[in-house]
Amino acid sequence: MSGQSLREMQAPLLVLGVFAGHFWHLPAPTVSVSSVFPDRLDLDFFDAPAAFEAWREALGIDPHTISEHVQLGGGSRVLKVEAEWGGARLRLRSFAPVPALNPERSPVEVIS
Repeated sequence: MSGQSLREMQAPLLVLGVFAGHFWHLPAPTVSVSSVFPDRLDLDFFDAPAAFEAWREALGIDPHTISEHVQLGGGSRVLKVEAEWGGARLRLRSFAPVPALNPERSPVEVIS
């Protein structure tokens, strides 16, 4: 047993309550609070990069702080941003498929 109580998770849980009251109209993320990172609130979006962007914008997080990478052998695009909000650390992540290339078009156009 970790010896931790919900007190250590108070900041992200309170922020989640604020979000439920103020941002009820935004798309619902997958929400996580963990005793491993008791001061962090994770908001994850699957197949919904527009929802990630709506939350980022609503929370006033600078778009230049977003990191982007590809995982699963190039099949999944991951956006991630971290910020402080209301005494909690936030981590927003978006996981979405990488759009397939059009097989009739080369990814590189040759101009002759």
